[in-house]
Amino acid sequence: MALRHFGAAAAVAIAVGMTTSPAMAVTEIQWWHAMTGANNDVIVKLATDFNASQTDYKVIPTYKGNYPDTMNAGIAAFRAGNAPHIMQVFEVGTATMMAATGAVKPVYKLMADAGEKFDPKIYLPAITGYYSTSKGEMLSFPFNSSSTVMWVNLDELKKANVEIPKTWPETFEAAKKLKAAGHDTCGFSGSWVTWVNLEQLSAWHNVPLASKANGLDGFDTVLEFNGPLQVKHLETLVELQKTKTYDYAGRTNTGEGRFTSGECPIYLTSSAFFGNVKAQAKFNFTAVPMPYYPDAKGAPQNSIIGGASLWVMGGKSAEEYKGVAKFLTFLSDTDRQVYIHKASGYLPITKAAYAKAKEEGFYKDQPYLETPLLELTNKEPTENSRGLRLGNMVQLRDVWSEEIEQALAGKKTAKQALDAAVERGNTMLRQFEKTAVK
Repeated sequence: MALRHFGAAAAVAIAVGMTTSPAMAVTEIQWWHAMTGANNDVIVKLATDFNASQTDYKVIPTYKGNYPDTMNAGIAAFRAGNAPHIMQVFEVGTATMMAATGAVKPVYKLMADAGEKFDPKIYLPAITGYYSTSKGEMLSFPFNSSSTVMWVNLDELKKANVEIPKTWPETFEAAKKLKAAGHDTCGFSGSWVTWVNLEQLSAWHNVPLASKANGLDGFDTVLEFNGPLQVKHLETLVELQKTKTYDYAGRTNTGEGRFTSGECPIYLTSSAFFGNVKAQAKFNFTAVPMPYYPDAKGAPQNSIIGGASLWVMGGKSAEEYKGVAKFLTFLSDTDRQVYIHKASGYLPITKAAYAKAKEEGFYKDQPYLETPLLELTNKEPTENSRGLRLGNMVQLRDVWSEEIEQALAGKKTAKQALDAAVERGNTMLRQFEKTAVK
């Protein structure tokens, strides 16, 4: 969407003798995003509040579909010469955006060029590390960060006389009891099948998903998630699927309604599910840390973030970039960060906002909103748990999901499925490496 100025309109107004003073030209800032429902309301409010706080810039948010759709639309728009100024890109799109030379303007450079005060140390390192270079330079602006948690229907667990599980074996046993107590179609489930059962599972148990610190240290990374822990986990899911003690709920988050409807009393998905749970669940609920295998050395380790960051697109004017920089400063304000955290369940990105939410006693009434922060900071991150940066991640996840689905359908063993997912994925990574490394 091309930037528009209103100076010409003001000049015409003077020419026809209007007595009111013409407004100064307002520079429009286009912001493409992927938020729906309650989270879309938060985006609209942030833009409205920024627009009301000054008169030089106007942020215009536009919903562009889900995360992959939004990223694809932005890249296509850049190629066509009409990219937005700001694009919300989910965390797994980071490598693709980094490799898009010229298509993006790194945030650390944007802030310096615009003369906007910017200290990366005010942000939570567990979040910013994902979006920074090895030197600590922030490439994109963390916006809506989350992690995987286990959502629990407290009423149903109480009815079935089941304690909240902490480990995977306890979760499997709890699901069997819940199924016996009447949850015939689903003892437990989860969304984002690869994020939960490969990416987070590996980080939480301090085993590699891929070499080179899961790709953070180089595009020449090799997938390694067909090890004993991941195979054992998938084997158990395959076995439990046969009786619907575990029931597969899809590749993305389309199955989340199975928790809020009461069908699946235990459900692993993003902490950002909070807004919908709060609005739709007719039962008492909580969110607890992901389960872990107690026989895995050092588990639990720390979780990795999900959600998205804001990428600033290339090829804009200095004046437009100045407006974008001011908007990012506006978003970093402590009170605004606390508002975003409370309204959406997404994590505060600054240390000050986290401290303020704590001081205000926010987590006393809603301890589940601190759960993802406690997971992310559970231990100092290792090479296996800093995050991941794999090219063509959207397509990789589809391939991994396809192979997991083959195992769940009984068409392959868990080991065969994960071996195939690794082999096919490595082929895709080598293709990405060829195009990304100039």
